[in-house]
Amino acid sequence: MELEKLVQALTGSNDRYAYACLKELLMQSENSDAVFVYFDRFVAMISAQNSYQRTRGLLLIAANAQWDTEGKVQEVLPEYLCHITDEKPITARQCIRALPQLVAGQPALAPAVLQALQTAKPQYADSMQGLVQRDIAAAAQAIAAQGSV
Repeated sequence: MELEKLVQALTGSNDRYAYACLKELLMQSENSDAVFVYFDRFVAMISAQNSYQRTRGLLLIAANAQWDTEGKVQEVLPEYLCHITDEKPITARQCIRALPQLVAGQPALAPAVLQALQTAKPQYADSMQGLVQRDIAAAAQAIAAQGSV
């Protein structure tokens, strides 16, 4: 399927189809910079009211960080890192888990990302609080292990 249609579906009302499109775009992002041309659309998605759309945008930004030669990831990093404590804990967890990939693509961002992880104070129900804290610790450890710091 054409990339434009896949990207358009990310913000559509059919979440199941949007998820399938997300998976396809993530797969294509692994080996090619073809999806990177939609980077600004992914950035817009992280401000969406819909948490699924925010998550899709966050994951696609991280997956395409490796193709960024213009400093776009660095520009959006403060807004991206706000989602470490997203109002929806599932979105926060997806953001946190994507951070090692983002840093692998943009190693110079490791100190800022680690700082954000260390200072994050997520506030969720007890059932999610521990999971988010473990995700933060695992992401920080993975980033440190990359040797970018």
